[in-house]
Amino acid sequence: MRFKLKATWPISVAVATALASVSSPILANDNDDTTALKEANIERITVYGRHNQLILESGTATKSNMTLMQTPAAVVVVDELLFTEQAGATLQESLRNVSGLSQDGNNYGVGDNLAIRGLGVNYAYDGMYGGADLDNSYNPTRSMTNIESVEVLKGPATGLYGMGSAGGVINLIEKKPQQDAAYEIQAVLGQWNNYGVMLDATAGLTEDSAYRIVANYETSDGYRGLSSERSELYASLSHAFSNDNTILFSAAFIDDAVQVDSIGDPVRLIDLSLINSPSGTITADNLPNGDVNGGGLQLTDEQRQSLANSLSATDGWQPINLGDNGLISPISTPNEGKELRIKIRQNINFSDDWSLNHQLQYRRYSTDYIRQTSAFNYIYHDRNGTINLDPRAPLVINDELYPYAARRQEYRKINADETTLQYFADLSNTWDLGSLRGEHLLSANYEKRDMEYQQHSIWDADDSRSDPVPYILDIRNPNWPTGSFEDYNPSLRSKYDKSATAWGISLQEVVYFNEALTARVGGAFSKVKQTYQNQFSDGNPEFDANDDGFTYNLGLNYKISENFATFINHSKGRTAYSVLGSLNETDNRPDSESTSWDLGVRFIALNDDLLASLVFFDTARTNIRYSNPLFEDDPADSAYNIDVPEYYYDEQDSTQGIEMDVNFMINEQWSMNFNATYQEPVTEPGNNASSLEDEKTKGIAEKFASIWTSYQYKFEGFLTRLNSV
Repeated sequence: MRFKLKATWPISVAVATALASVSSPILANDNDDTTALKEANIERITVYGRHNQLILESGTATKSNMTLMQTPAAVVVVDELLFTEQAGATLQESLRNVSGLSQDGNNYGVGDNLAIRGLGVNYAYDGMYGGADLDNSYNPTRSMTNIESVEVLKGPATGLYGMGSAGGVINLIEKKPQQDAAYEIQAVLGQWNNYGVMLDATAGLTEDSAYRIVANYETSDGYRGLSSERSELYASLSHAFSNDNTILFSAAFIDDAVQVDSIGDPVRLIDLSLINSPSGTITADNLPNGDVNGGGLQLTDEQRQSLANSLSATDGWQPINLGDNGLISPISTPNEGKELRIKIRQNINFSDDWSLNHQLQYRRYSTDYIRQTSAFNYIYHDRNGTINLDPRAPLVINDELYPYAARRQEYRKINADETTLQYFADLSNTWDLGSLRGEHLLSANYEKRDMEYQQHSIWDADDSRSDPVPYILDIRNPNWPTGSFEDYNPSLRSKYDKSATAWGISLQEVVYFNEALTARVGGAFSKVKQTYQNQFSDGNPEFDANDDGFTYNLGLNYKISENFATFINHSKGRTAYSVLGSLNETDNRPDSESTSWDLGVRFIALNDDLLASLVFFDTARTNIRYSNPLFEDDPADSAYNIDVPEYYYDEQDSTQGIEMDVNFMINEQWSMNFNATYQEPVTEPGNNASSLEDEKTKGIAEKFASIWTSYQYKFEGFLTRLNSV
């Protein structure tokens, strides 16, 4: 169970100083003045400089001023009110409100590792790069402190957001300065010594300038010792040279330390298919020794009995219950990430029809952590036809059996640094031609990323590449190793420098044929050049790669009535080859691409208090590499250097399914969010694969749903809220 309480006070200038020194009450005062002040200062603007209702309008899909009921694309918006009600502090907590969005293998808890329809995600702050996904190991954890709404575009973005992933874009809309003065203090209190405080202040400096400062600190000891600590500072300054020329400076600094969940609750590994006895009734006689000639571990009768006595009915298929204890060794260190973002944005209206929005961003992210992994507890295992072949066997030291020991431990030390410079420009022109009206959008982008990465490892005695770290002799009460990571003679596993430079240009046409029918046609050309210097002595030294090509987006939306619309969309995108991973070949491989089909309906009802959508989708990432089973790379083999390719590139990851999203403000007291997804993520083999059967994509859920309800009641000047999920 998790408990977390969040209390918020919007306060006027007159009482700001007084309240800042008062200890946190449980209930927030909500008089008429503060309520009006808070409502007046909800930022109704997206990155595109257009005033929008956050729920009913979004510019993420098209970078134009289309309402959701006109947009021919699968896009979902989560506004600040919803994730504030949920006390959500992280992006992953907030996006449980969006269908089709799930964990992407979790990467041991390192950063936000999410998937849209089983495929990778591109993160952005106001349309600009906000960090990577699982293509690297230094992924930041994004908080909601300075976020006003989250807009999720599913499917390829067709050049609008630069180097991207196949699944879509998660666009986080940040808070902006306001002319009307508003101040807010927020306190958090929860289980496991979770506490924090946040300050949000905004006001006008002159008639043409305004500022906003958001500061936050939160810490938690965490469940099973998975601690976290986070400090954040956001500053922004806006200035209007005129009504048609505005500029926004913003900066963000985040310093966080999140303990990496590398072990979880371990499962005792026993192959029950090899034992002729039901789980829970296994005796020593059911645990035969391995084949001594094959190298299997030989146990004495006493050791076999001790091993059998340690078994429970759930061993082999359920995690062992460690309670509040964890297996996080003191050698492990949290993912200590530091992020700096500096951005300038300018909006210019040249005339009533022509406008330019352009942005320049500098971003740097660095991380340093030690991750512990692979602490397996073996009981009975078949490896290559041999029972209990080391190291996949029970641990015996000096004839003493340790039935709860963990083996094959590894500690990986990661040091990484990524620097990005990015420029985006969007030139738009609105036009009318008879009964038709529309918008031209010309977008250009340039992006350069420089990355440095290195990884060292140490192991227990099951691996000889470092000095041995002591085995964990009992996972229920671990004996931790002493000293530091460097004391065990670490082995260098990976070290490289890499750069990726990209540019692109896109042209989009939005046409309103009438009040009911809307079309969007877009095309883009992009080019990505990568250089890779492998400084690991045993690796391949140096490679370069180039990706370029044309992408497109075709969409049609028809409003059957003011409250009901249907749309169809087809798009093709590009996902540059291993933008954030290593390069290990120079052959002429096809570029990786993504395709998506969407057929959906949206409807609103009850005076816009209900917004819902239902989407059928088919999304895929194509041209994926797999090994040629006929290739031989052993010089001693007679077929060595045979004239066959080492790899093929016609495999693809695809996901088909259906998504539903519902947001419902039932009345003044009750609100609800519901989403559900059914999908079939599979890897489809190419024509030359040894098997032509589809494989289920590991780590991606097939069915998942979420419902959130909130109830609030006002009495005698106080507001109380009850949330449930």
